[in-house]
Amino acid sequence: MSFTITCPICGKRNLYEFRFGGEDRGPRPEETDLTPETWAQWAMMNDNVSGIQKEWWYHRDGCGAWFTVLRDTCTNREMENGTRPHDAENPASNGQGRPYPPFVDRL
Repeated sequence: MSFTITCPICGKRNLYEFRFGGEDRGPRPEETDLTPETWAQWAMMNDNVSGIQKEWWYHRDGCGAWFTVLRDTCTNREMENGTRPHDAENPASNGQGRPYPPFVDRL
């Protein structure tokens, strides 16, 4: 296996079991005083980092968990993994044990 991702629940697996969820952009902006431009900036604009980037991954063909990985985008090597989506400190958590996914998996 050349490109693997380590799921915090299932362990190291082939990339083809996962769905890329995009870079981690931090918590959603507050809805009070939210302008369309602010929302579009948060939702649509990516940094496209050349180097280590924090990303969301979904274990589509496994346990179905969302988690974050620190990955070097130049080498595709995983630097750190395993932020479970229901961590209390996770800014993407909606407080009900499930994260807000960056997008809806329609496959």
